[in-house]
Amino acid sequence: MNAARTIRRVGFRKWYERELLQSHVHLVLVLLSGIGLLGSAEAYSLRLPVSSQLLVLACAIASAAIGLWALRRYLHLLGHAEFVADQAVCRACDTYARWEIQDDEVQPAAERMRVRCKRCGHVWVIVL
Repeated sequence: MNAARTIRRVGFRKWYERELLQSHVHLVLVLLSGIGLLGSAEAYSLRLPVSSQLLVLACAIASAAIGLWALRRYLHLLGHAEFVADQAVCRACDTYARWEIQDDEVQPAAERMRVRCKRCGHVWVIVL
């Protein structure tokens, strides 16, 4: 679901909160994959049979791959949420996140939202 539709349905503050929660879940996944990588390093031994060594190595590679993916996703979600939040301030009256969407219908691929401040009526565009 695109951001404009979700913001219209639940509001900007809840959308922002959900984006931050989702990004921080990915951060937890990064930490867990780091623990998995350290556990693989601890379990690896040259005295183990070759099949066990390969299994531990495969677990280490999987942990590293999951960690890198989760880190990229964390940074992407956090950056996107902050990018949109920086635009949620009315430049006329400095009110944060108190606006309504002006466009009556939101296109599925909309990357911009026209919003109007509820306090002073200033209109501006938020790029998603």
